Formats: sequence, C-alpha cells, structure tokens
Amino acid sequence: MSRRRLDSRSIAAGLLGDIQTQISTDPLDSLYEITGELGRGKFAVVKRCVEKATGKVFAAKFLKKRRRGRDCRAEVVHEMAVLEVARNNPRVVNLHVAYETDHDIVLLMEYAAGGEIFDHCVSDELLPESQITRLIRQTLEGVHHLHQCGVVHLDLKPQNILLTNLSPLGDIKLVDFGLARRLGTAGELREILGTPEYVAPEILNYEPITTATDLWSVGVIAYMLVTGESPFAGDNKQETFLNVSQVNVDFSRETFSLVSELAVDFIRKLLVKVPEDRPSAADCMTHPWLWQHYPGTESLPPTPRTARERSGGGKWAAPPEDLEDKENFLDSPHAKRFRFREEDMPTFGDADH
Repeated sequence: MSRRRLDSRSIAAGLLGDIQTQISTDPLDSLYEITGELGRGKFAVVKRCVEKATGKVFAAKFLKKRRRGRDCRAEVVHEMAVLEVARNNPRVVNLHVAYETDHDIVLLMEYAAGGEIFDHCVSDELLPESQITRLIRQTLEGVHHLHQCGVVHLDLKPQNILLTNLSPLGDIKLVDFGLARRLGTAGELREILGTPEYVAPEILNYEPITTATDLWSVGVIAYMLVTGESPFAGDNKQETFLNVSQVNVDFSRETFSLVSELAVDFIRKLLVKVPEDRPSAADCMTHPWLWQHYPGTESLPPTPRTARERSGGGKWAAPPEDLEDKENFLDSPHAKRFRFREEDMPTFGDADH
C-alpha cells in the first residue's frame, strides 16, 4: 500500500497529505486500452480508457509530475486525498485506481458519459427549469457533502460538473479537486486561486476562505443555466475581476424574461458580496425554487433562445478556462498583464504564493 505525506507547509495551506489508494507502477496499457481524448489542459489530459478484462469504461486523468520545472507530485497526491475523503458519495466522481509513469500520475476515475453541464450553458436551447433545479439540487448535495468533510472545492464551474448521461439527462458528478482545500487545519485559509468568472469576491480581496466561497460559485452556475449568459465575464481578466469585486450583475427583465421569480430570488441570495450573508448548502437545498413542481414539463424538449449582447461584451466575452489549467492567479505568467486600478480593486497584499 502506497502512502504519501505532504510537507508541513502544504498541510498548513489546507492541502490533504495522506492517501490510501495504491499507486501502481505496472504498465497501464497492459490492463487498459486508451480509446480517445476527453479533455486537455496545460498540465493534464483526460482520456477515455477501457479495462480489457471487463470492458468497463473509465476516465483516465494524466497529471504531469513536473510543471514549469518544479515537482508537483504533492498536488497530485492532494487531489487523490480529496477524492478519497469524498469517496462513495453519488454526487462526487469516484477514484478507482492510480498508476505512475516516468512523467505522469494517472488517476482512473468513474466515467461520466453525459459530458459537462457547461455544454448546456452555451447551447442555443434553454433547459426547462424543472431540469435545471434538479441539476442545482444535486450539485448542492455534492457541495454539502464536501463541506461536511471540511473540504471546499474552490473551482466549482460548469466545466467541473459532469453528467452520467446525456439523453435522457443524467445525474451530476463533481470533478477536478486540484484546488480543493481543507478548512480549519491551521487557522484562516487565504489564497488567490480559482477561475476568473466563478471566483468569489473574498478570494480577490485575499480575505478568509470559507464554505460560503463555494456557494458564490453555485450562484454563478445557476445564473448561467437559466440565462445562458456569464454574469461577470468581461473582455479581459481585469474587467471580469472588477465585475466580481463590485458584484456587477445584470438582473434585468430582458435577461430573465424566461426565468421564474423564484430562480431570480435563489441567485440573488447567493451572489452577495459578504460571505456571511450567503446561505449554506443545506439552507440552499430548502429554497422553494429547487422544489417547485412543473407538472407535465419534465419531458419537454429544450426551449430555443436567442443570443443577445451583454453590456461590456458579448454573451461569452471571455473564453472559458482550460479544463485543467488550474493555477494560483499570482503564479500565472500572465498575471502581471492585468493590473487593477487602485481606486477600483483591493490589492492582493502579500499573499503567500
């Protein structure tokens, strides 16, 4: 049984250090056949693979052990540890086994055949609210489980929520825990990380991270599913961060013309600047929008919608981040290109990066 332990500095930063899953060094292709690529980022590739003995399909995530010349094994082991903490929950993808090659650690995980819910956010057809509420409710179930385990995801977005089936629409699986952190291990947790369109204001302000940070992201996801628009996307990262910091959200009738008042109320309660004012995942699951009955609508096809331009840019003014392009904002070689005006944005202080 292989066990890895992170150094004390990593543990203090909220990373998980111990794993139970054995990391095998046997040749992966002796037992599995790689049949195609599912996604690619700067430091990882996700491929579809089939177990030769059983025909069972898995998603194989190839994570580079060295990135930009530094050893990142600890980060890979951390992601495995988070998956183990959340193991056997129906809303979190299951880790099956792990392999190690000269350059990668490969995580074989449960395969979700329905793809990302991001595809439904950018589609020309709007999902019925009865289906959207089910997806949000299941997302909250997964988030609540993580929070009960003392873990925050910190990169919740439609690209990291998969579906078990496409048609009929399946159940959700939360994936990609590379930025997840454990709370309460060493005082307050402060880091500047995440994906610009979904990051909460307290992250940008270098304020303490709490479970409420994930709930902001759930609000962004709900907004995107019901409107087909990204609430904070700007023409560049600077504009996006400014929109987030100022909670510049379009709740106009034009944007929400096809959306119920209960949906708007749910989103408004989450997209608030003060983390303490956001409901918990458990509280969110009691919101009447998520339990509203839509008699006869469950089997309705998606409703066509017309794209319109948001003020300050197109419907998707900023391209989505790479699936696996996870990095601390301050570590990014591009970070220096996006300077914030002092009068508009808080400084990042002396963040430990």
